[in-house]
Amino acid sequence: MLGAGVVGTTSAWYLSQAGHQVTVVDRQPVAGNETSFANGGQISVSHAEPWANPHVLPRVIKWLGREDAPLLWRWRADPAQLRWGLRFLLECLPGSTQRNIAAIVALALDSRRRLQVLRQELALDYDQQTRGILHIYTDRQEFAQALAAARVMRGFGLDRDTVDVEKCLIIEPALAGARDLLVGGDYTRSDESGDAQKFTRALAERAAAAGVVFRHDTSIEKIANGGCRIAGVVVNDGERAELLTADAYVVALGSYSPQLLRPLGIRIPVYPAKGYSATLTLAPGSVAPFVSVTDDERKLVFSRLGNRLRVAGTAEFNGYNLELNPVRCAALIERTRQLFPDLQTQGEPAYWCGLRPATPSNVPLIGRQRYDNLWLNTGHGTLGWTLACGSAAALTDLIGGRHPDPVFPFLGR
Repeated sequence: MLGAGVVGTTSAWYLSQAGHQVTVVDRQPVAGNETSFANGGQISVSHAEPWANPHVLPRVIKWLGREDAPLLWRWRADPAQLRWGLRFLLECLPGSTQRNIAAIVALALDSRRRLQVLRQELALDYDQQTRGILHIYTDRQEFAQALAAARVMRGFGLDRDTVDVEKCLIIEPALAGARDLLVGGDYTRSDESGDAQKFTRALAERAAAAGVVFRHDTSIEKIANGGCRIAGVVVNDGERAELLTADAYVVALGSYSPQLLRPLGIRIPVYPAKGYSATLTLAPGSVAPFVSVTDDERKLVFSRLGNRLRVAGTAEFNGYNLELNPVRCAALIERTRQLFPDLQTQGEPAYWCGLRPATPSNVPLIGRQRYDNLWLNTGHGTLGWTLACGSAAALTDLIGGRHPDPVFPFLGR
């Protein structure tokens, strides 16, 4: 298993439970230390509508030139970025959007159910909240478009219910100070939230106790081609390089998956979408949300994690750049103050950014890729934690020669 983020760690767990001997290799000192480190914290089946949809192009034009835009595209001399952008435009067609929503919802519903079972079986604690997710809208046109998306998702079995402003305030009273901004919302009671990093590390501990070997602080230099099969993976722990061999190899390296696969002649449509977050420590008695809130207009989420509030979202397409943009960081706090004016915090916000592995369709890549023993579990974009357990279980079925239950476009099928 190459990668120990939430997707790689859940894959290691499910493969181990199916009887496989699993070794996980990751360059970080602990599991969940990159894109899973400080994300939005949502298990959000309700967020299954992809960025690529018929309504996004006018918004992108409106956002051009704005440093604080929810989607910021920085042109680079990068053919991969151009290819990704052109495929994104094709995925904006209505038929493509409908097909992609169906696939994401099917996998997400299965994944959320599996997470709930796993949490109970292993008694996992990760500051979880099971109070649902409330999508709020401050623009009437955005709200009208959301009504259509909600109807589509209900057709696929998701309980995403449209609510008026008064119901929004009943669901989450902490929004009372923003009453005049709101025009409506929709609520998915069955969605959840929590700390993805805490979940990943807790599951990694359980996996290690069950026999999974984690090789941390170990870089992955290349995949060795052995003809029709992969011959091994060259890794380096800082002291020496070695060739690790196995019956099967799973690439779960998020945004870095394309870089490892490219020398094999494999090009996958995954490009890094930099997301930002701010973690606020709440003062005792502070008015802060318990229900996880999604601000669709600004592409932000707000999740309560114990005595912290995580504010996260947006997408910046700027290659593998991991520099914090102070304008985008400030925009997180400004919007937080608009929606929760009575919020009281302690200390300074902890800012973070991470590279989410985005496909143009938002549909992840799961399954066999070209070689008999090479498997992918990557490209989950903003839904890495939402889809992690379902992706891991499906991958385990595929490797074991079984057909996964969700109706989903698995690779190599």
